[in-house]
Amino acid sequence: MAGPLQGVTVIELAGIGPGPFAGMLLADMGARVLRIDRVPPPGKPEGLAALMQNDSIVDRGRASIAVNTKDPRGVATVLDLVAQADILIEGFRPGVTEKLGLGPVPCLARNPRLVYGRMTGWGQDGPLSQAAGHDINYIAISGALHAMGPKDRPPAVPLNLVGDYGGGGMLLALGVVSALFEARRSGQGQVVDAAMSDGAALLMSAQYGLMAKGFWRDERESNFLDGAAPFYGTYECADGRYVALGPIEPQFYRELLQKCGIDDPLFTRQWERDHWPELKTRLAALIRTRDRDDWCRLLEGSDACFAPVLSMREAPQHPHNRARDTFLENDGVLQPAPAPRFQRTPSELPAAAPRIGRDTAALLAELGRSPEQIAELAAAGVVHQAAADGAR
Repeated sequence: MAGPLQGVTVIELAGIGPGPFAGMLLADMGARVLRIDRVPPPGKPEGLAALMQNDSIVDRGRASIAVNTKDPRGVATVLDLVAQADILIEGFRPGVTEKLGLGPVPCLARNPRLVYGRMTGWGQDGPLSQAAGHDINYIAISGALHAMGPKDRPPAVPLNLVGDYGGGGMLLALGVVSALFEARRSGQGQVVDAAMSDGAALLMSAQYGLMAKGFWRDERESNFLDGAAPFYGTYECADGRYVALGPIEPQFYRELLQKCGIDDPLFTRQWERDHWPELKTRLAALIRTRDRDDWCRLLEGSDACFAPVLSMREAPQHPHNRARDTFLENDGVLQPAPAPRFQRTPSELPAAAPRIGRDTAALLAELGRSPEQIAELAAAGVVHQAAADGAR
């Protein structure tokens, strides 16, 4: 593996959502990520389990060992791996890993330098800590969800980007790498409590700051970044496709007006909120006079702060994304490339997601288990080794 985290070993207790995303970020940056998968039940998985298992881009770059953590021998195996690791990440409700015998106390007893990263929706404590939830719930109590969408309709659902990935997985990855930096100085590990509700609130720091200054209204579509301003929003073109405009600064706004041939004096009142609805109406009428490609030829690459709104199929083909290799292909799967980029220790696109248990035998051998011992554990259902045939 390439990347700045070469030499770092991460244990990932398999889950869904932000935990695996954090694992992907660490693997993309060169860490060796060992995913502890559950021993799969007989037959094919169904529902969400089938959707998330084995073939997710987010699961790229891992080694997989499948272990029955309800068996004491399975727990002992995981603790042996923990003893050689730098970081462990888990995404269960508070108390679950303690019940498995894999909580912070036994793990740090085996490896005092271990960074133990915990990813939850509500955090390790607080009145909601044991409640079920998903991204939409965690961003709801942060103030973020209330701020998104038209004012005359319910709050808009921003995919699961704000809680799961921005306020969750990225926050966990930053937290464990920061704690690892400190552990290498102090020789002591620690627990990192990453909560999506905390992370979503943190992502709203700028808006809370603007509100404290009286420059942000606590109402949807009433502010310069939430769709109320004519100079920050999306507009439909003649062909039914959309463009995004964002010339906030006066010099960029003037560039937009000049390139579009707008000499209507009302447009000089950029920051007068009372005129925003009428300005939006007039600008929308102008944008509808041309196809999206026409607007791209006129505005793309200028300081008018313009971009076409691309679909997921279109985005990888955009010339800028192609020039920067923002999307790469692996095993026929087009996917986002690792980011950010490092000048001296560049990351490479990791291998595709492994089959569950693909590396079980190899990792057990690294722990000193003999072939006979590995076979005995597999026969007893303590571990699972994926069949040698088949992809990955």
